[in-house]
Amino acid sequence: MSATPAALPAATDAAFAELRSNNLGVRLATSAAELDAVQALRYRVFYDEMGARADAATAASLRDVDAYDAVADHLVVVDHDRGAGPEAIVGCYRLIRRAAAAKIGRFYSSAEYDVSSLVNLPGEIMELGRSCVATEYRTRGTMQLLWRGIAAYVLLHRVDLMFGCASLPGTDLAVLAPQLTYLWRNHLAPAEIRPRALPERYVAMDRLAPDAVNAGRALNELPPLVKGYLRLGGFIGDGAVLDEQFNTTDVCIVVKTDLINAKYSKHYERRVGWSSDTEE
Repeated sequence: MSATPAALPAATDAAFAELRSNNLGVRLATSAAELDAVQALRYRVFYDEMGARADAATAASLRDVDAYDAVADHLVVVDHDRGAGPEAIVGCYRLIRRAAAAKIGRFYSSAEYDVSSLVNLPGEIMELGRSCVATEYRTRGTMQLLWRGIAAYVLLHRVDLMFGCASLPGTDLAVLAPQLTYLWRNHLAPAEIRPRALPERYVAMDRLAPDAVNAGRALNELPPLVKGYLRLGGFIGDGAVLDEQFNTTDVCIVVKTDLINAKYSKHYERRVGWSSDTEE
């Protein structure tokens, strides 16, 4: 992983309207300084808090940086009580569409999963990743605001399908076995849109007998982000992947955007003054 600072892509979307909820807002990062604040927040959460292992360059910079940052759009939650620029950023989500991934040559998830079934689909697809929120802002309201921002972005760019790696904390498969088994048995993606972990990284998810899993408890113990995807009708790819650097066990999420709750669409259409059949 490189720690070289990256500039925002020139095509960062000026048409994306900020959504507000009291002092919090969600919008796209608009400057190199804001991207730097995103990377600093990710370092604090992933490395300082969650125990990811930093290489020398990452440790020296105190930034979580990779090549995809320069081509992605970065959805940010800002606290207007803290200011209007980089100092206000308290949450982030990285969004990568087809054209952005083409600049790198692949999607980030391709390092862990065969996503060819998704890449070969017609229409726009989008990879979600690198999501984090500062500790004191991890509330239901902040997560709802992030979801509203994602839904607005999906509508604006006519995204048909979203996917990405979502993380369960730690790499102890015995501890995670109930959650992995629950996901595999209840939320496995249809075959035609099912990513599969790369053979050399594949970890079986169906680890326990059905009567050994308390479904309600397993669902409750899933990270809030994964539960959020499931509430949107999300599916899970076949196979988990151990990410030793980030101290996580990853699963691949797939969400058809037509399953996103209609309330997001109606809210954003009122906010920006166009209907769902308006051309981009």
